[in-house]
Amino acid sequence: MQISSSDAERKMLTDAGYADPAIDYYLEKKHIGHISNADQISEKVGSCGDIMKVYLKVENDTIQDVKYEITGCAGAISAAMAAVDLVKGKKLNDAMNMNDGDVFKVLQNIPEKKHHCIQLAVKTLHKGIEEYKSSNGG
Repeated sequence: MQISSSDAERKMLTDAGYADPAIDYYLEKKHIGHISNADQISEKVGSCGDIMKVYLKVENDTIQDVKYEITGCAGAISAAMAAVDLVKGKKLNDAMNMNDGDVFKVLQNIPEKKHHCIQLAVKTLHKGIEEYKSSNGG
């Protein structure tokens, strides 16, 4: 019997300490990409060298869509995907209240040495919202 590459990846990530929700986010990558008519594009580089670029589509002070482009590890990708699910459809001020703990609860678990990935995803999103607000009159 042959094991599929996604099954092999799932096993490796499970063995490394990732919970199933975090693995699903990583494998599905449903919020990876760009938004061609984004209202805000912001980028942040993490302490580990991972790069995140966030694209925001905002209407009536509400986040309509969010996408990330990421050069990084499974922790970075899963954290960013979970962050999108937490803020999509929310008011900008409510999205600014999202924190690392909220993302961690959604992921359920990632290896401790990857917790900085959650911080990067949250900080990148917050930077995008702050830059959007400052360029659109607060």
